[in-house]
Amino acid sequence: MKQHVSTRAIIRKDGRTLLLRRGNGRENILSKYELPGGKIDYSEQPEDALKRCVKDATGLAVQTMQLFDVLTYIDRDDRDMQYVFILYLVSLVSNGSKIRLSQNYDKYTWEKMSDIHQEDVTESTMLLLGISQHHIQSVKNDITTNNDVVATSDLSHVVVYSDGGSRGNPGPSAAGFVIMDGYDTVVHEGGMYLGITTNNQAEYHGVRLGLEKALEIGSRSIDFRIDSLLVVNQMNDIYKIKNRELWPIHERIRELVVKFDKVTFTHVKREFNQLADGMVNKILNAHENE
Repeated sequence: MKQHVSTRAIIRKDGRTLLLRRGNGRENILSKYELPGGKIDYSEQPEDALKRCVKDATGLAVQTMQLFDVLTYIDRDDRDMQYVFILYLVSLVSNGSKIRLSQNYDKYTWEKMSDIHQEDVTESTMLLLGISQHHIQSVKNDITTNNDVVATSDLSHVVVYSDGGSRGNPGPSAAGFVIMDGYDTVVHEGGMYLGITTNNQAEYHGVRLGLEKALEIGSRSIDFRIDSLLVVNQMNDIYKIKNRELWPIHERIRELVVKFDKVTFTHVKREFNQLADGMVNKILNAHENE
């Protein structure tokens, strides 16, 4: 899989975030807003790239920057490319300069987070800002193994949110997953109590459970959304697995992955994974007296 490494800047003023509207580019980002930033050139440091890209895009100079997050993303229209975003909190030099947009953009706006609509921004911007693609709701079903939530005809491609947690690390652990169709509807959810194990092992079991259920319902391609950057990077072969205890479950997952046409792994913020996280905590709470 190819990689595209970019920087992005969260620039705030009076509680509002600066967004730039694309004046050119791929159809799925054209006329949509995104954060300032751009691709890192060969041998260029991320901080230097960010300063250059913000200057080129807006005509403004960066004064300070603070690393905020590093996220990976797979574009649904270009599944052979993995995008890596290095996200910074940025302040600008206060010299009275006005924004002068580059030819890549035709408009800018300062928006409150609560006023940003998902249909107005690119999908990657939704991810970077932690804007949910679906309405987050409480999990009402009692989870033991798997629950069928919604019957639907086409589950050839699904999005799986998975999670795992250990209270003690190692300690009592559980794994959970939520499967959504292409219309952001929950179609299956499930989880399992794992006994005494570690956080990382629990995270991997969440992936395993999601894969097994997706295979059962006939899915051919999956986009995993996981809040463990370690698991995402290991599944994407960016990091090597050094912990021998993870090898067996990792190999089981690899055996399942080859049964699908395509499986991708994308890192999301924890608040963007609340359904799967809620399932893990529900299972742990049910077993807390054991």
